[in-house]
Amino acid sequence: MRKILLSVLGIFFCVSVAEAASCYGTKMPQKNQFFAGGESYVVFKRYQEHQQGKMRSAQEFLLVSYGIFDWLSIDLKGGAGYIKQHPHGIDELDYPTYMGGGYGVRLRVFEKNAIKSVLGFQHISIHPYSINIGPIKHKAVLDDWQVSWLGSYEFRYATPYIGTRLSRMDYIHWVDGVRNRVKSDGSNSVGLILGITVPLIKNSWLNVEGSLFDAEAVAASVNVGF
Repeated sequence: MRKILLSVLGIFFCVSVAEAASCYGTKMPQKNQFFAGGESYVVFKRYQEHQQGKMRSAQEFLLVSYGIFDWLSIDLKGGAGYIKQHPHGIDELDYPTYMGGGYGVRLRVFEKNAIKSVLGFQHISIHPYSINIGPIKHKAVLDDWQVSWLGSYEFRYATPYIGTRLSRMDYIHWVDGVRNRVKSDGSNSVGLILGITVPLIKNSWLNVEGSLFDAEAVAASVNVGF
């Protein structure tokens, strides 16, 4: 059963357009257990392909994770966020905060004593309010994807983790109803993930994570298990 699911998930990861949201770390719910929390995710800079500028965003989410098995979880999130996109030679386009959401799965591929390794897929879509510049209407969607591989070591008071990811953050843009997808710069699609999970009171913890090279971003969440 596990080998079959590993194969199916592997195919899914390979054929998906891989890209960037927070990775959650290596702490996963056990079978039939729920995790819930609140997260802030800030993308300071992500360059677009063909020198079409850069994009940034800030997002707030409510998180829910469910353990399908002890080694496989599904992650869901809902909330809101904004997009700021800055083309070369043009003023920044500022799309005000509106709804967003995401989903993903995580698979624990190794665990021995204090060491864990987790493979994950995550996706976020942000749909801010449209704007008008003169008579022209601009609508935008941030389409953010990633496949990640993390490893952690659990100490008594904290669990640091490190990993890598293949990521992409597209800017889908409508001008008076005409749609265009601007992909992120493909030369910066592989990133470094650094994070730490710190226990708080019983059954709760803080997770802080930063990314480099693909996107300059940071995420922080407070979570509880039940």
